[in-house]
Amino acid sequence: MQTGQRVSVLRQIPSSVWVLGCVSLFMDISSEIVHSLLPMFLMAALGASATTIGVIEGIAEAIAPIVKVFSGTLSDYLGNRKWLAVAGYGLGALSKPFFAMAPSIGIVVTARIMDRVGKGIRGAPRDALVADVTPPHLRGAAFGLRQSLDTIGAFLGPLLAVVIMLMWADNFRLAFWLAVIPGLLAVALLTFGIDEPAREPGAKRVNPIRWDSIRQLSTSYRWVVVVGGVFALARFSEAFLVLRAMGSGVPIALVPLVMVAMNVVYALSAYPFGKFADTMSHTRLLVAGLVILIASDVVLAQGTHWSVVLVGVALWGLHMGMTQGLLATMVAHTAPAQLRGTAFGFFNLLSGVVTLVSSVIAGSLWDRLGAAATFYAGAGFCVLTIALLLFGRTPDSAESR
Repeated sequence: MQTGQRVSVLRQIPSSVWVLGCVSLFMDISSEIVHSLLPMFLMAALGASATTIGVIEGIAEAIAPIVKVFSGTLSDYLGNRKWLAVAGYGLGALSKPFFAMAPSIGIVVTARIMDRVGKGIRGAPRDALVADVTPPHLRGAAFGLRQSLDTIGAFLGPLLAVVIMLMWADNFRLAFWLAVIPGLLAVALLTFGIDEPAREPGAKRVNPIRWDSIRQLSTSYRWVVVVGGVFALARFSEAFLVLRAMGSGVPIALVPLVMVAMNVVYALSAYPFGKFADTMSHTRLLVAGLVILIASDVVLAQGTHWSVVLVGVALWGLHMGMTQGLLATMVAHTAPAQLRGTAFGFFNLLSGVVTLVSSVIAGSLWDRLGAAATFYAGAGFCVLTIALLLFGRTPDSAESR
């Protein structure tokens, strides 16, 4: 694609998508300052094991999608996405002081759950809002753009964490306090920067409690949910990337740089691959992303030097850029407009519950058999997902792009 064409596509993307992307950027700066330091804080300051960290991260990642089910269906019922998203971003911002004050693992768990509940409240309404304001032929680019802006925040956050740790002698708690500021900026931008489109006249109000609403979702959508669920087995918490870097000889203050490297690659690749999702087979693109994740797992399993770990982390970021916006696009294409919030909610529910399982497995393997076993297991689950994609029955409508 020529540069002029690429700029033209960006100009066609609605301004609301750009604002939502900037909201995600600020919140990710806030969250990643905390998350890039939290595994080290838990292990070095509070004495947590890898299994404990896996359980904490798994529970946190499972809670968000459970909440997304209710927030997504509620947004469909109310016909309002924005204010649910504001509530979710607000809760995420308010969780940060609890990390700073935590005297024990229990308080960290409370803060982590609070943070993920906020993510769960905002996630499905926000994604449904992106789909609502974007023409169908631009949705892949729109989701890719929002993901790219989100991921810019995700590498700026760890970079700021490194600066704070170097300037204030590894002061974890100060870093957590400073994370409050960009979180509040995200809430303010969403509150005053977005005007939500009105519900279409005569649009049917969906009852969020009735199972009939879920049954209306197509076979193509259910296929996407199954594939996303199996894929989640290979996608254990990124806290294990931080723990891998800790064991590679990198000083504590510099460990968050591995998350910077991952998110730089993620940010640079999310929009281009989101655009590819508008023109090429979703299955082929997803298989390519899984192959990259296999390569990342093998490198991380084999490498103990920081330079090798950095390569593995960069490959992890590339697979994220190739697949995360793609999965959202697949959900948007296979769900009817009046049920998009519900569709995103249930997709994320299954993925999150499976991520809980995969993170617990990862932590247990790490403690019992070593770091390499964790990453080899992730590669094995990738192979299983590829087999499902290549030999399973793919609905035609899921392959329409």
